[in-house]
Amino acid sequence: MTQSEKSPGTTNRPVAPWRIGVDVGGTFTDLVLADAGGRAWVAKVPSVPSDPSAGVLSAVQRIAVDLGLPKSEILSRCSLFVHGSTIATNTMLEGKGAKVGLITTEGFRDTIEIRRGLRSDQWNHREPYAPVLVPRYLRRSIAGRIDADGSEHEPLDLSPVADILDDFKEQGVEAIAIALMNSFVNDRHEEELAQAIEEQWVTRSAQVSPLMGEYERSSTAVVNAALSPRIVKYLRSLDAELKAEGLARPILLVQSNGGAASVDQLASKPVNLLLSGPAAAVGALNLYRRSVDKAGVPEEDKGNLISMEIGGTSCDVLLMSNGDVATRDDVDIAGYHVSTPAIDIHTIGAGGGTIAGVDDAGLLFVGPEGAGADPGPACYGAGGTLPTVTDAHLVLGRLRPGKSAGGTLDLDLDAAREAIDIHVAQKLGMSIEDAAAGIIELVEQHLLSAVEHISIERGFSPRRFTLVAAGGAGPMHGGSVAAGLGCARVHVPRDAGALCAIGMLHADVRQDFTRFLLGSLDELTPDTVIGGFDSLREQAIAVMAREG
Repeated sequence: MTQSEKSPGTTNRPVAPWRIGVDVGGTFTDLVLADAGGRAWVAKVPSVPSDPSAGVLSAVQRIAVDLGLPKSEILSRCSLFVHGSTIATNTMLEGKGAKVGLITTEGFRDTIEIRRGLRSDQWNHREPYAPVLVPRYLRRSIAGRIDADGSEHEPLDLSPVADILDDFKEQGVEAIAIALMNSFVNDRHEEELAQAIEEQWVTRSAQVSPLMGEYERSSTAVVNAALSPRIVKYLRSLDAELKAEGLARPILLVQSNGGAASVDQLASKPVNLLLSGPAAAVGALNLYRRSVDKAGVPEEDKGNLISMEIGGTSCDVLLMSNGDVATRDDVDIAGYHVSTPAIDIHTIGAGGGTIAGVDDAGLLFVGPEGAGADPGPACYGAGGTLPTVTDAHLVLGRLRPGKSAGGTLDLDLDAAREAIDIHVAQKLGMSIEDAAAGIIELVEQHLLSAVEHISIERGFSPRRFTLVAAGGAGPMHGGSVAAGLGCARVHVPRDAGALCAIGMLHADVRQDFTRFLLGSLDELTPDTVIGGFDSLREQAIAVMAREG
């Protein structure tokens, strides 16, 4: 992009066709419109957690008003509409997924609860496990067995299926996950069971994660089932609403792997959207890297970037080394294991809307809970009474009272001071300003730890990296965090608050295909391996052809 213009007030009209990227966060929805001439316009509106599509349509309406164009023209002349969000992540974090019933092979009913027998913090025996997504009374098992070599050891017994479905219906089950033994080498039993069930929201473990490991596969299937009703209904509804308003092409969605795919491709795998919003930062980093190249950065460090994207709810950190971003084959979300390809992103609950207070021991805390978009920080004047990081910035004069975010917010200094005074200053016996400074200092320690986790703890020296401070709150903390890390440079992108929305416009269409080959080295001949890759290539060509 060669130019960026913040609306409202611009008199320039975009040159068609244009592209639109929309990032739905927990607090704000950001929209970027990039025209054929290389210019960009940005709109920011509050998110609507109860109806995320309303936030998207509000952002489209806002950019239409700012450009003086009908909303129908904004959409009809759009050649690419890319969407990313934290909706799937928040669904899991907030425990708002569908009620899931699980069907397993006889004898493996409790695999999902036993896990791997390991704690997330092995030295803390008091730390509880994350709640089991499917309690035992919603887990059923049936006879039938596939051996490790893929042969059928025992035929699948479908006779109990009708009774199982009746029980699930009585218990209010909304989605069903199927995870049978050794389905990663032969999923015939899972297919037969899915056909017998004939329910809308059925997830087969071999379909979403055809990998060895019963727990990992079962957990991924259960998370996918928990997400399916809410996420798929939302995406199909949004796609239909945008089409009705004039959008000619189906929307694309950013996946956890940083690539984009259509709604149809992801309808059976919403689990691939868990890091949808933050993963789009990869595209933006590649874009911003070209501007960093002009800033006198040593040749050997030009591809070394650390993105610290701080929104209203969370901070997402990722590291690019020599132009490459690390990926991983699994993700932990709220203590639940998910085996899907993903960009290596570290997320903490530290953003502009993160709540501060004093605990029972008389110690100041900041996060991880946030005020969200509704009611938001106290200074928003929308009913929030608890102090947040944004309130602290306002008290310290780092934000200006009055209209903000393109006129969508009216920051109330008195409300911010009152919230910090009641909940922090009075309890700690200090001035409101000192309390606000303490809130900022503590949240920046959290941010510093997050960046250290993805850099120093993995063997990278921050001194050779440029810190890209992005997100609505990123530039407020970039200098302090960089100083604490020893980073030589801080880069604040133009339109930093729309980092991920911009990155979506630079995401490649991508699909990951997996096939498990099991056998000794003597059995895995070159022809066997080549045949496996040929099979994957055929799948990829067929899928990409359907994607157009």
